[in-house]
Amino acid sequence: MPGVCLEEATVLGGSARLLAGAAIVACMVLLGPSAPSGVPFARPLPDGAVGDVVPNRVMTWNLCNPCETSNVDRAAEIATYAPQVVGLQEACVRDVERIRDYLRRLYGLVYHVEYGTVLRNWGRCGGVPWSPGGFGQAILSAAPMTDRVHAEYPDGGSEDRGYMAVTTTVGGRSVRVFNTHLAERRQEEVRADQAGVLAEVIARHDRTIVLGDFNAVPDAPELSPIWALAEDTDPQCLPSYAGTCETTTDWHSKFDYVFLRGVTPLGHSVEPTPYSDHHMLHTDVDMT
Repeated sequence: MPGVCLEEATVLGGSARLLAGAAIVACMVLLGPSAPSGVPFARPLPDGAVGDVVPNRVMTWNLCNPCETSNVDRAAEIATYAPQVVGLQEACVRDVERIRDYLRRLYGLVYHVEYGTVLRNWGRCGGVPWSPGGFGQAILSAAPMTDRVHAEYPDGGSEDRGYMAVTTTVGGRSVRVFNTHLAERRQEEVRADQAGVLAEVIARHDRTIVLGDFNAVPDAPELSPIWALAEDTDPQCLPSYAGTCETTTDWHSKFDYVFLRGVTPLGHSVEPTPYSDHHMLHTDVDMT
């Protein structure tokens, strides 16, 4: 529409400058000075969507990259549940920047961001060959974050993988939040080593929230070090009762987790979405 407005103002000629100016002003009012280019209006949220950030809610979501998905749609999905903290995997820095901007501009949700980029990949994240986009994990938090740690696993498997951690506020209390993405499905031995590395750093904290795509079902042996330290957000989801765990992927497996250590779950929900092959998993927690 900006191009249409400019064209209308140009063809009118000098004798109609006042009319042209009025047309431009009308277009600016319609678009709004802060509207993202090409996205003048927010996508309406469904009935039951929360109106503001839920201070004791956390979410994990693998965005699926590369996928032909609009960041406006991704922002609307997050805004529907408005967690205090969102852990994103397969996150391109440019995409996260846009998602964060749309959350603020279109839905009034203001998030801080920290990145756990593990590689620069043109095929996944675009850019130009000599400056490809950053790819890895990211954390959005409504509260400021401190003490960021970003580490790559010694062996990423077929693709570099890592974890990140920040200290932030959930439910009014300070908590250490981890976000990770383990090696792909058929790389059990690599994942076992990665889980061991992650468990070692989790064990240093009495209160932690661990978000991520672990690429393993609950009874997979490689997740044993994590289960020894933390519980799934669903108290009924245990390695010995893996069949009762709600699936989080389009291929009917549970790969996505919110592990809690020293934190009590109040309720969780798995939200299928057309914008990724992973579902969103969010949970409300009690930090007392």
